[in-house]
Amino acid sequence: MLSVLRVHLPSDIPIVGCELTPYVLLRRPDKNVTTDDVPESAPLDGHFLRYKWYRIQSDRKVAVCSVHPSEQATLQCLGCVKAKIPVAKSYHCSPKCFSDAWQHHRVLHERAASAVSENGTEDEELFGRFNSSGSGIINASLSGSASTASLTNGSTPLYPAAVTQRSGGETWFEVGRTKTYTPSADDIGHVLKFECVVVDAETKLPVGHASTILTSRVIPAPCPTPRRLIPVSGVDVAGHLDSDVRISSSGNFTVLSYNILSDVYATNESYSYCPSWALSWPYRRQNLLREIVGYRADVVCLQEVQSDHFEEFFAPELDKHGYQALYKRKTNEVYNGNTHTIDGCATFFRRDRFSHVKKYEVEFNKAAQSLTDAVVPSAQRKTALSRLVKDNVALIVVLEAKFSNQGADNPGKRQLLCVANTHVNVHVDLKDVKLWQVLTLLKGLEKIAVSADIPMLVCGDFNSVPGSAPHALLAMGKVDPLHPDLMVDPLGILRPHSKLTHQLPLVSAYSSFARPGLGLGLEQQRRRMDPATNEPLFTNCTRDFIGTLDYIFYTADSLMVESLLELLDEERLRKDTALPSPEWSSDHIALLAEFRCKPRQRR
Repeated sequence: MLSVLRVHLPSDIPIVGCELTPYVLLRRPDKNVTTDDVPESAPLDGHFLRYKWYRIQSDRKVAVCSVHPSEQATLQCLGCVKAKIPVAKSYHCSPKCFSDAWQHHRVLHERAASAVSENGTEDEELFGRFNSSGSGIINASLSGSASTASLTNGSTPLYPAAVTQRSGGETWFEVGRTKTYTPSADDIGHVLKFECVVVDAETKLPVGHASTILTSRVIPAPCPTPRRLIPVSGVDVAGHLDSDVRISSSGNFTVLSYNILSDVYATNESYSYCPSWALSWPYRRQNLLREIVGYRADVVCLQEVQSDHFEEFFAPELDKHGYQALYKRKTNEVYNGNTHTIDGCATFFRRDRFSHVKKYEVEFNKAAQSLTDAVVPSAQRKTALSRLVKDNVALIVVLEAKFSNQGADNPGKRQLLCVANTHVNVHVDLKDVKLWQVLTLLKGLEKIAVSADIPMLVCGDFNSVPGSAPHALLAMGKVDPLHPDLMVDPLGILRPHSKLTHQLPLVSAYSSFARPGLGLGLEQQRRRMDPATNEPLFTNCTRDFIGTLDYIFYTADSLMVESLLELLDEERLRKDTALPSPEWSSDHIALLAEFRCKPRQRR
């Protein structure tokens, strides 16, 4: 007979909006063990599985800490309450938690002093008001209206929650009847119970005991702090906007580049400082999606996107927000895992702003084969290919703008845009391979530039810090023959050094933060820049490394940077040790630049 051997959850901390999918291990009538579902529509040997989810509602509602959301709050900042700051941000689990967070927490008070948060009342309705008792524990009675399920979970339609049990000050409400369940705001602060039982298909009665599992208390999804767009164009020395260069934003466009950290790389071993629930893909994908959609970029370049996550999540979800998707999966000559989990580069663009003209796919493995055939002696080709073949790719997309471009001298002419998206994932010791891949990409882009007068953007994670040879090639158009990176060239693929050049007038977008101007926003950002390289101090921040690896380069003869997404403060990130964290779901930060096209000038 069908029987349930084991039930468990990948993470016992449920988060609002993140689907819970229990692992149910079954023994079939033929004694085989499986995790396949046995629904009522397809019973097995006259039996099927019935699932139920319950919310355990205590007479005492619990608030959660705004800094450590898996911890119960024990104190509330009354300053937040008075300033009408979203109530969820006012809770802390201990006096030490509050004092440690104060430097960043007080920023909320300063912002609220000038403008009341628009979401204040909404969050108060969501979390309710709490009063501190003498012991410092937050208490509140729960209203009966908060006990109704507000999400459709699985295919089950909405239905009133049913009281199934009440004992010891606890009431159990049925909230779901499918295997998966997505916690709602009503579940915050409550424990969930999953129940799985074998049912006789004929009598519809349970057979044997139900297998159950309890979760920890449901926590709200920590939301990334909004990042501002800082104007950098038309700012004079006094920091004021120059009215002569102020134009309508309708002709501008924004580009986002973001390495989202593939799930296969997001291991507890690599990121032990990040709570397991915040490292889980169901949580990270929702947090990443919320962040990406919030930027409202016209073009989105993502790296480390697993092929299954692109097909099943990012493409359909971003389609709902008006984006068309293009994808290039990495090749799998080196990778020996599941082909569905191979990552790649995904480029999205808003259908109301651009249309797709052409796509080019760059496979560095193919370029490596051509290179070795041409310059490496046949006896050394196998060794050469083992060094050069790294499965990396680039996705180049040509788009046509649907919006008017006030900067163009010929408004009747098509406004095209070429966007390259790449991830140069090469071991730090293989400096020659990394530089060769960047050179290969740039030579390909040069061919496109010759065939069409077209502005270009080169986005991605280049795994190269400012000052490295790949960065010098991108930013300066050449590499100094005495550059130390050129010392590593066992195959001779970088010689003669005079070939390490390109003619594209590329400039790093974030170097615009180094422009003259004394605006408050610019001064703050300048402190987050390296004055020696005019690049951000970091775009990647883990426990073991901090530095800049990600860039948005643009052709300066055809594009101008109007504004940039503000950079993050290292000290603030370090409160969670490093990235990823509950707030930010990748070990990289997103980069975003707003551009406008300059009047056309032939190169």
